[in-house]
Parts: sequence; structure tokens; C-alpha cells
Amino acid sequence: MHPAPSVIIFTTFSGLGFGLLAWLGLGFPDVTGWSAFAFFTIAYVCAVGGLMASAFHLGRPERALKAFTQWRTSWLSREAVTSVAALLVMGVYAIGTIFFDKALPLVGVIGAALSLLTVFTTSMIYAQLKTVPRWHTALTPVMFLALAIAGGALLAGEVTTAAVLLALAGVVVMATWLHGDGAFARSGTTLATATGLGSIGTPRAFEPPHTGTNYLLREFVFVVGRKHGTKLRIIAFTLAIALPVILLLVPFSHWLAAVAVLSHVAGVLVTRWLFFAQAEHVVGLYYGKR
Repeated sequence: MHPAPSVIIFTTFSGLGFGLLAWLGLGFPDVTGWSAFAFFTIAYVCAVGGLMASAFHLGRPERALKAFTQWRTSWLSREAVTSVAALLVMGVYAIGTIFFDKALPLVGVIGAALSLLTVFTTSMIYAQLKTVPRWHTALTPVMFLALAIAGGALLAGEVTTAAVLLALAGVVVMATWLHGDGAFARSGTTLATATGLGSIGTPRAFEPPHTGTNYLLREFVFVVGRKHGTKLRIIAFTLAIALPVILLLVPFSHWLAAVAVLSHVAGVLVTRWLFFAQAEHVVGLYYGKR
């Protein structure tokens, strides 16, 4: 699928922001006053900034408020509701932590749960789509949560915990890639099943549906060469996982910690680009692209 910059920014930074909010809600790091203000500011800038970026991908951004009304059936609507709830609850927790030098443990735990639930609802927007077999797997929400939790720990300064969680997230990312590579073939979706003509033979397209491009081709048919995909996966894994873990294992330095954070963010951005670019939508069958 077409890797729109707004969605890449959204899924990357909202995940990091809500991941950090989850750690702060659980009391990690144990900070108050201006130190707490700095951590909450980073978390809210990432979370809110990511959510705002998602609005640019909407065809009619002025109708964004309607996303809150369909929570019974839409994962997008559930994401909108849980994100606002998480931000409000964590706002109360932040006020208590920053200005009164005391935390509200129960409020923090509820806020942490809502923050992770927000990441889960975001992942389910994609995992629910049977038309994209690569996404339609339990590994999709696991990967989103793993990167959010690990990235949150990294931003929270939990060095040892972050190193372990990043390594685990790396395993999940690799498993997601390997599983996804064969997902389209395993789904059994072909031009025959799509048209219902399999019972009378093996259908094939006589000629393209049209000679020009259209919305479906622009948004849902995007092909990444195997060679380029492999290179980008190496870059993504190195930046998001390998380099940060190495930097966290050497003697601590604020400069090295900053480089680890920047490297992780860059790596997750590449990972998210691949997440969208390598997603094979079944509509591509009609255009001979799958």
C-alpha cells in the first residue's frame, strides 16, 4: 500500500508517546516537579503530535469529530475514544505529580492501561483487514505494542529494561516480517477466488482494466523490490533495535542515550514505511500486480 508520510509519522510517534505515558503512569521514572514536567511534555508532544498528523490523511479532516461516534463497530473510532481518555486521565496524573509532588497511583495505572489500549486499537485498524493478509495476523498488534513499550522504556530512561524490551521487540519485528512474506500466498486469494470463476478453469486478465492510473492503484498497489526491501529491513532493524541495544549496554552517557533514542526513532520510521509499503492489498490481483 502507499506509505503516506502522515500515517508513518502518526503510528511512529503516537506509539512512542503513549508508550512513555504508560511507563510514567506506572511510576517509571520516579520523578516529580520539573523533572516530571519534562517527561510528560515529551510524552504529550509525541502522542498528540502523532494523532494530529493522522488527520492529514483524512479526505475530509473537518469531519474528524465524527470518528468518535462509531465506537461500537469501528476500530478507528475506538482509537479516538481511548486516546482522548488516556490523555485526560494521564493529564490528571501529571498535574498531581508535577505540582503537588505526589502521584495518584490508581489514576496512573488506569492511564497506563488506557495508553496501551490506545496503541492496541491503532494496531487493530490494520490487523482487522482481511484484504491485506500481511496485516491480518495477531502479530500486528503484538508488534505495535512491543515497539511502543520498548520505545517508551527507552524514553523513560529505564536503561536495563529498555535493552531487554528492545531485544524482545526485535524478535517480534523479525517474526512479523517472516510471517508476512508468505501471508498473501497462504490466504489462498487468487483471481479465480476473487471472481468466483475457479470452478470453470483458471481465469486470467485479458488486458488491464484501463490504460491510466486511478485511486486504487495509487493507494493500494505499491510494489517494493525484494532487493530494496531486504536492504531497508536491515537498516530498520539496525537503527531501531541493534544500535540502541549496543549503546545501552556500554557505560552510560547522556550523549549515547540521546543517540540511542534518535536511532530508535529513525529505525521505527523505516519499519513503519515498510509496514505500509509491503502490504499487498488483494485489489492488486485485478491489475496483475499480485
